[in-house]
Amino acid sequence: MSPVIEITDLSRRYGSSRALDGVDLSVDEGVICGLLGRNGAGKTTLMACVAGQERPSGGAVRVFGREPADHADVLSRVSFVRDSQRYPDGFRLKHVLSVAPAFHRGWDATLARDLAADLRVPEKTDLKKMSRGQLSAASIVIGMASRAPLTIFDEPYLGLDATARQLFYDRLLADYSAHPRTILLSTHLIDEMEALLERVVVLDEGRVRLDSDVDQARASAYQVAGTASAVDRFAAGRRLLSQHAVGGLKTAVVDGVADHSTRTDAAAAGVELSGVSLQQVVAALGSRDTELEGVAS
Repeated sequence: MSPVIEITDLSRRYGSSRALDGVDLSVDEGVICGLLGRNGAGKTTLMACVAGQERPSGGAVRVFGREPADHADVLSRVSFVRDSQRYPDGFRLKHVLSVAPAFHRGWDATLARDLAADLRVPEKTDLKKMSRGQLSAASIVIGMASRAPLTIFDEPYLGLDATARQLFYDRLLADYSAHPRTILLSTHLIDEMEALLERVVVLDEGRVRLDSDVDQARASAYQVAGTASAVDRFAAGRRLLSQHAVGGLKTAVVDGVADHSTRTDAAAAGVELSGVSLQQVVAALGSRDTELEGVAS
């Protein structure tokens, strides 16, 4: 597969604040990639740079082989659905659906109507007067019906109830299977969306902390639990991503693969060893304690 997104040493500053710092990233064609991390990690800024809505302060961004901000033919192949989407005064859903085909060559009007009905987007309410969930639903309709070769969703589920979120996940996966394209999306609902993702990129303070497929990400760490003394004994010489103690008991997320030797050491130390979820890996990587703990001693 050829890369749709190529990012090299990307930085983005706002005055003295650095939102992105030396980001290197490549996303291949036909992949659903999750962009994960804490609030303020730089996810929205990175997506805006990819969509040509922000210019880098340093480094380079190429989409379909060209700088997105300077090439209309590139931008016509990108749909960026962000959580702060703005619309003209008086615009309703019907107005958006009527102008969208002019911006997206692959626009599917039937899919747009069906999704709007399933997600219960009100037809007679101005977009500026919609609730947070209704606006999210309208944005999902636009992003999916665009069928853009590169579709970017910035936390598209905000305000949606559980039923609407599940409908979005199911319809996105079904439409992606029928019409493959590259999808980049940010989310905090990692457990809910994990089944959609093929690859994950974790940002923290503007830097890439993890870039791998989902299975590798889950296998990159493991959890141990037991008495505090037993966990400390096992952790000696190992790098802890996070740890939590309650009374005399302790759990820790450990960086690395739980191989045969690790399991033997765990049994000898009297601790219970288990796998971790993608959510646990991301939370551990975003923990301030990660940088402080280093290698346990």
